[in-house]
Amino acid sequence: MPTQPFPPTSSSQAKQFTNAQVALAYVKEIYNTNTAYLREHFQLMANGRMLQNRLSACYPYVAITTSRPTQIDTRMAFGFVPEPGRYSTTLTRPDLFERYYLEQFALLLKNHQAPLEVGVSTMPIPIHFAFSDGVYVEGGLDPQNVALMREIFDLPKLSMMDDSIANGTNEYFLGEEMPLALFTAPRVDYSLHRLRHYTGTDPDHFQNFVIFTNYQFYVDEFVRVGLDIMRKTDDLKKAAYCKQYTALVEPGGFTTFNANISQQPPTGHSLDRLPQMPAYHLLRDDMNGITIVNIGVGPSNARTISDHVAVLRPHAWMMLGHCAGLRDTQKLGDYVLAHGYVRDDHVLDDDLPVWVPVPALAEVQRSIENAVARVTGLEGYALKSVVRTGTVVTTDNRNWEISGYAKLVERFNQSRAIALDMESAVIAANGFRFRVPYGTLLCVSDRPLHGEIKLPGMANRFYRQQVDQHLQIGVKAMELMRETGLETLHSRKLRSFSETAFQ
Repeated sequence: MPTQPFPPTSSSQAKQFTNAQVALAYVKEIYNTNTAYLREHFQLMANGRMLQNRLSACYPYVAITTSRPTQIDTRMAFGFVPEPGRYSTTLTRPDLFERYYLEQFALLLKNHQAPLEVGVSTMPIPIHFAFSDGVYVEGGLDPQNVALMREIFDLPKLSMMDDSIANGTNEYFLGEEMPLALFTAPRVDYSLHRLRHYTGTDPDHFQNFVIFTNYQFYVDEFVRVGLDIMRKTDDLKKAAYCKQYTALVEPGGFTTFNANISQQPPTGHSLDRLPQMPAYHLLRDDMNGITIVNIGVGPSNARTISDHVAVLRPHAWMMLGHCAGLRDTQKLGDYVLAHGYVRDDHVLDDDLPVWVPVPALAEVQRSIENAVARVTGLEGYALKSVVRTGTVVTTDNRNWEISGYAKLVERFNQSRAIALDMESAVIAANGFRFRVPYGTLLCVSDRPLHGEIKLPGMANRFYRQQVDQHLQIGVKAMELMRETGLETLHSRKLRSFSETAFQ
């Protein structure tokens, strides 16, 4: 018998829950039933069955209604609604977000002592998003069925996918439901499909600590480190460290398992051609491992990938890459720990005005600085000889060096900038916009203002000497953030005074 979808429900028909796991089970039931209904009927159409009527199935939603002022632990950054009222959000992929949804549900129940309401929303699931494995739904259809598909099924609508909630520009009227989460279900689904396209890996493999880099050298070293962790060792101390990571996943899904845990052989396959922004994942059972993405060069790439990774609600991300040193006292190979940004990239100006400050986050800064100290073996005043804290300029002009020397020096002087790159301010600004803790550690690869221009021979020698250590610092910084505790890491500095309850 064909699957029948759950029809949209009114609040009076929805179910009430005081247990997070039971609530999530009902979300799964609705989502799995409705997506199966869409897939089954799409397959019928693909097999030649004439479908006469429009077919639609909708996302599940969760809502909470509070009537009393919020009284919670004021140290918390999320998990509560700001004032009495009704709040809701649509949900998707409860298999992928199970751990995340359980935490958000449990916090709402704990902080408000009010039941959660789960039902079927009026927001249709686009047929493309009923397939979570990246299937190109139009690929096997003839032209006639492609046209028919648009008449029978719901398609993705950009009007349901904007970032007005995250940007703080969404308008609400008295008595209207307010959002529980930054992203609607279609926006999440859209980004999950884009992540698969850009990175060549399943979104299920992404970990909660993400490193963005602008050079493949860092990825190569990450893979080398990851494979070393996966390798069997008789050193008890090293084995204890290695066992926290269960596998290394490369683009295409090629997976190497930890020989210190099991003797499972590698699975999957490697890609013959890497995607635009290849991602590699050092997995942990709790999803708090480390992902690295080679985003390439430029602010547009930095925005593209961080727009999509944000829907996974990572605990932190950081930029690890190269920069131009702007001060005469800097040397090639010195590190720059950004504590401020000049946003000359312009790719986020419409979503986060340039007058909005993007502050350094103490919780992240301390972890990065401690990681530099541990990896280099330096501390105190000696540490200042290899790492400098200051303002980073991010530009959209790769040939900034020939844009007028006098004007450049004037801007750098006024901003107190010590380094320039093309990605860091975008990664930080999108972290601020999407409430993801962020940080930046760059390595000086050239000093154009002082005659040291990045040329092939000099660059290759520099890369060989510095990349390994820089990557080790990035990995250690992520591990220190994880050890610090997530309650500390998720800063209230990233939350507005009228904020969504979900992390």
